[in-house]
Amino acid sequence: MLSFIKNIGPTEIIVVVAILLLFFGSRIVKMLARSSGESVREIKKIKKNFSEPLKDIKEETEKFKEGV
Repeated sequence: MLSFIKNIGPTEIIVVVAILLLFFGSRIVKMLARSSGESVREIKKIKKNFSEPLKDIKEETEKFKEGV
């Protein structure tokens, strides 16, 4: 679905940022960057909290298989 992101290079990113600065100003762009960074941190935290119990379950099943 988002495979076009792989083809975005540094030039395209610079152009997009320049257009955002022209339309919205630096204050809005800073707020957007900060909020997107916070969102990424939250997603990573949720992923970690979700995957830790799965790791525990995987380790327990491996121990069980070794014991059998």
